[in-house]
Amino acid sequence: MKYTGIDLHSNNAVVAVIDDQDRVLYCKRLANDLSSIIAVLAPFREDLQGVVCGVNVLWTPRDYARFVVEEIGGARCR
Repeated sequence: MKYTGIDLHSNNAVVAVIDDQDRVLYCKRLANDLSSIIAVLAPFREDLQGVVCGVNVLWTPRDYARFVVEEIGGARCR
């Protein structure tokens, strides 16, 4: 099983993927480009069990985080 965390900022996002033994499989700061984030997560898609999205800027739309989660097939952000 794999899990993803996305820390969304105003102009970048830190994307991390870990496995069920807490090993970091991927961790990188990316530009806020939806297609790039989805492409990075695509190889992990089948094994992803959950996604956590942290939004640190109040004016950043939560819909962006929700769309990332829906595109990669994870649970919805609330």
